[in-house]
Amino acid sequence: MLEKIEILVCDDDKDIVFAISKLLEAEGYIIHKAYNGVEALEVLSKNDDIRLIIIDVMMPRLDGISTMMKLRESKNVPVLILSAKTEESDKILGLSLGADDYITKPYSPSELVARVKSSLRRYLILGSAPQRLSSNSLKIGGLCLDMQSKQLYVDNEPIALTATEYKIMELLMCNAGRIFAAEEIYSKCWKEDSYAVENTVMVHIRHIREKIEINPKEPQYLKVVWGMGYKIEKIK
Repeated sequence: MLEKIEILVCDDDKDIVFAISKLLEAEGYIIHKAYNGVEALEVLSKNDDIRLIIIDVMMPRLDGISTMMKLRESKNVPVLILSAKTEESDKILGLSLGADDYITKPYSPSELVARVKSSLRRYLILGSAPQRLSSNSLKIGGLCLDMQSKQLYVDNEPIALTATEYKIMELLMCNAGRIFAAEEIYSKCWKEDSYAVENTVMVHIRHIREKIEINPKEPQYLKVVWGMGYKIEKIK
């Protein structure tokens, strides 16, 4: 069990915050609480040790999506959206704007704990790609992946990736030229069984492209092989 890991729980329903806090405290986590987006950003500004954020979408003062977009300007900690919105379009929007996972209300307590642990595992233990190089860095064209600091650079400029985006880039760059189906990317990066995951992976790929490509519509590095999957092009 992970110990002394700090998590921020943000929801305008205090009963939900209380219930989630008790659930996660029983698992050994330290919980910070907030009841709207403004409070969440204030808590994050004062606590650099927070390693995961659980946030509701519909909140007063500043909603969850706007809060997530703001915090993504400076932090790449996993964000788990907890929302009553169940439409696939809502989930895709949340993922495309930087969320690492999306859980709909009413949620199963056991599922919530499992997803928290999964997100933290991906964020804190990122050294499990199947083919790692002996060095701590990998360069492909203008891309440079520092696997020790878990930082991606594009033309020597640091790029802010979410934990999931980093995991995808590490997998693809360590296997440059190899085509990965969406299901394989999901199973290796999420460490979960894959089922109907094409949209989830596609959203993350698109978001990565927007960060690393000069023209995301004509990518130089992150290519789609239609009907097969995705790959990082081999470039010297």
